[in-house]
Amino acid sequence: MKIYDLQPGLGANRQAFRKGRGHGSGNGKTGGRGHKGQKARSGGGVRPGFEGGQTPLYRRMPKRGFGRKRWALVYAEINLHIIDEHFNDGDVVNLETLTEKGLVRKEFDGLSILGNGELTKKVTIQATRFTKTAAEKIAQAGGKAEVI
Repeated sequence: MKIYDLQPGLGANRQAFRKGRGHGSGNGKTGGRGHKGQKARSGGGVRPGFEGGQTPLYRRMPKRGFGRKRWALVYAEINLHIIDEHFNDGDVVNLETLTEKGLVRKEFDGLSILGNGELTKKVTIQATRFTKTAAEKIAQAGGKAEVI
């Protein structure tokens, strides 16, 4: 077989159907477009994705793409009253010790201490960030607030 022997399969190429060439052609007068209406006009029809005025699918779908949320740091947030309940004087409180005690279950990017509740024990707290009230209450109790 040579390249000049190649030809399309039987029925692959059909002759173009000439529309609007009289009744005898079987597709005369309206040329298969029906009677009147938007799709019967020259240049008529609607753009791709148009749904008759209904909110189209591409606008109903949720947005995707770039967002900072993917890379945002997630902190474990612990209140002082929880530390007061679960730790003793002289203990070191950090993300590892909180995980050991089951107070933090999944992995976080850091630890944030919130000032809700009272702290009566002298503990050293190692965290990524502290609220102002939390730092004040730790200092009043005689503990240390170490920023890691």
